Amino acid sequence: MADDEDVRGIRGRDLVGLGGLLVGGTVGGTLIGLLVDNRLDSAPVGTLIGLVVGATLGIVSCVQRIRRALGG
Repeated sequence: MADDEDVRGIRGRDLVGLGGLLVGGTVGGTLIGLLVDNRLDSAPVGTLIGLVVGATLGIVSCVQRIRRALGG
């Protein structure tokens, strides 16, 4: 029988972590965008850019973790 370290795949706790990455990236980017908008009085440009950048970074991080978990 193989050790837990040798088993590859995605478990439930990994899926929760992936969701956290997506939510964290999206919320973090949006908050930073809101701060930029408040500072520069440029609403809603900063918020939209922050949202897109945060979501993109979250998706890229998720894809990297999935590839690593699946051994690719």
